[in-house]
Amino acid sequence: MPAPSPKSVLEGRSSHRAPVPLIIGLAVSGVCLLLALPSYVLLVPGAPGNVVVGMLLALPTAIVLVALVLWIDRLEPEPRLMLCVAFAWGAGVALLGALIVNSISESVLAVVFGPEPAAVLTTTAVAPVVEESFKGALLLFLLIVRRHEIDGPTDGIVYAALCGVGFALVENVLYYMQGLAAPGDVWGTVLLRGVIAPFGHPLYTALTGLGVAYAATHRGPGRFLAVVLGWCGAVALHALWNGGLTLGGVPGLVFVYLAEAAVLLVLLVVLVADRRRLVHQIGRFLPAYVPSGLVAPNDLRMLATMPGRRRARAWARQTAGASGAQAMGDYQLAATELALLHARAERGTITPQRFFARRDAIVGLMRVARDAFFRRRPQAPQPPWSRSEDSGFFTLPQQLHQMPTYRQDGNPGQR
Repeated sequence: MPAPSPKSVLEGRSSHRAPVPLIIGLAVSGVCLLLALPSYVLLVPGAPGNVVVGMLLALPTAIVLVALVLWIDRLEPEPRLMLCVAFAWGAGVALLGALIVNSISESVLAVVFGPEPAAVLTTTAVAPVVEESFKGALLLFLLIVRRHEIDGPTDGIVYAALCGVGFALVENVLYYMQGLAAPGDVWGTVLLRGVIAPFGHPLYTALTGLGVAYAATHRGPGRFLAVVLGWCGAVALHALWNGGLTLGGVPGLVFVYLAEAAVLLVLLVVLVADRRRLVHQIGRFLPAYVPSGLVAPNDLRMLATMPGRRRARAWARQTAGASGAQAMGDYQLAATELALLHARAERGTITPQRFFARRDAIVGLMRVARDAFFRRRPQAPQPPWSRSEDSGFFTLPQQLHQMPTYRQDGNPGQR
């Protein structure tokens, strides 16, 4: 059996094969999307070609949002297949499931309260619960199947936001089709959903993502409560937005827009704090590998910033070609994963057997990568992150011998 590829090692797989649950999830999501789009033609009067026009109007917003999410995910990027599953789940399973349940709920409520009250109740009360539940199911799926990939709040927000972007993309197609069926309405809808308030669904589901991230990185009974509270926050914010649009008029729209802006600001603060936490973990855990030669002291400064990592890859490309640049990228991601692995061991969220197996695989990849990007050409330039002007950027911890890890007896302790 061939040795695992660098990508497989970084994603925690023991073979080249993609995980079967993720492939199944991607396939099911695609089928649901194929079922959802034709149903729009039946629900909305007008030409079938309006589906294509609606998609063209919705794509620019989705592309910008996906780019923002991937930008957030640069320091410790998640596996591409998992990101695709998150997006496809929102666009397929969550969208079709919510469409069916919301339609049935509105029909039942119409019998009891009449058509107009039923529409208001469905929009303000039923839809937030249904939609956030279907989107949140993806995060629970990842928590159960790929829990080790969720290392902190950033990962939870990334998966949740991509799921929300996928959902919003296809939902916007429906709203734009309704606008096309009523001449003069479509551009106002595009302005509201695509320009003024594009962060809606990603923002709501991000709250569930925070709860799931806490559950993935902590132990104890509070994990379940964190998931429930995150979901409740997502439903409440979603219901606030829908209610403000439906019942509040312009003042209601302004209020809920400010509320969403405040939540967005909080999430940005969380992302910045989590990035600093990750940089701190790199500086805390990796110095223990300096004596072995696996990590050089100057590498710690390089790993701490995205500009430093870019300079390192450019240097590796100049000295060892494209393969050297790829090896440098693998080394950077593996070093980051190694720091996160030690952090999980310290929290007790990984078994000793899993810790040692994963550590050995990552260390092996880092050694191979170092060999690759140090195959220098004649008169190779000095690595840019080792120059004297960078020396004050990153401070190494003074007590390197106090790095927490697993002892060989399998219990957390001091090295």
